[in-house]
Amino acid sequence: MRYSVREANEKDGQGELVMRFAVIGTNFITDRLLTAAGEVPGFRLEAVCSRTRERGREYAAKWGAPRVFTDLDELAACPEVDAVYIASPNALHRAQAVKMLRAGKHVLCEKPAASNARELREMYAAADKSGTLLLEAMRPAFLPSLDRLREALPRIGKVRRAVLSFCKYSSRYDRFRAGVIENAFNPALSNGALMDIGVYCVHLLLLLFGEPERIQAACVKLENGLDGAGTILASYGGMTAELLYSKISGMDDRSELQGEDGSIFLGDISRLGDLRLSLRGGGGETPLPVETAGHDMRHELEAFLRMAETGRGEEPHRRRSIAAMELLDEARRQCGIRFPADETR
Repeated sequence: MRYSVREANEKDGQGELVMRFAVIGTNFITDRLLTAAGEVPGFRLEAVCSRTRERGREYAAKWGAPRVFTDLDELAACPEVDAVYIASPNALHRAQAVKMLRAGKHVLCEKPAASNARELREMYAAADKSGTLLLEAMRPAFLPSLDRLREALPRIGKVRRAVLSFCKYSSRYDRFRAGVIENAFNPALSNGALMDIGVYCVHLLLLLFGEPERIQAACVKLENGLDGAGTILASYGGMTAELLYSKISGMDDRSELQGEDGSIFLGDISRLGDLRLSLRGGGGETPLPVETAGHDMRHELEAFLRMAETGRGEEPHRRRSIAAMELLDEARRQCGIRFPADETR
């Protein structure tokens, strides 16, 4: 499939293709994406969509967007917007994405792209019907360090065990303990530790090893029934993987891929930083050099623009996103975690 992006976009003064973006969500992750967008020539911020006009105007002024919307239908109908970046709460992703896709706009949606696999399939169906692109913004999948990691894997021999850890004490948990429930700990918004940061462990597992034969999941539930931490054990026959995630404990995370001939250590798995190789009998750890120039979110933006322009390269990411959501669904089922979005409409 080739998308219709060329018909919708303008050319800049140098003849380069420009995609005009709107953002839904005015939070810190949108700030990070727009900072990265400053390094991507094909990106132009056209509009901001917020729940209140006051906040929308404030955010538009901060980032130089000429248009502000508080109504999704008006945004969907705007011919000056080619693509939308969605960074709203998880429970809103499906409805917002489907509306934009049906209106002929490409969608880059923050992780997790939906509340469950059923919603995600509905989103892809809308993209297929309108000939538009839907891409989940899973940062590690687009980083140069992922290629470096894959290249290094054969050096440690047959992988027998993987420990993927993302445990960070959330400042919002302090508010939760004080009785204030913010979005990050609100089950009505399809949130929780698994959906917020465990999703990085799940995607990296699939990126490196594909789908497991089976999983076993357990979690620590908070007073409101949401998960604050959890563990997933994934079995591959010849190897096992442990996925550890938490928003209520943890400080200095380190992940490890253990092979018969050595190990690879990883720092923050959301950024795939500080890769180190340690071979059996090799005398310590050796850093694996990785390109670090520029903002680490620019790679997903560049990939999104490239896929929209050429109509190629999206399928592997679609398959992984669906597989990840199915794994998340199963983990939640085993842990007894249900969202309002899971109820059949």
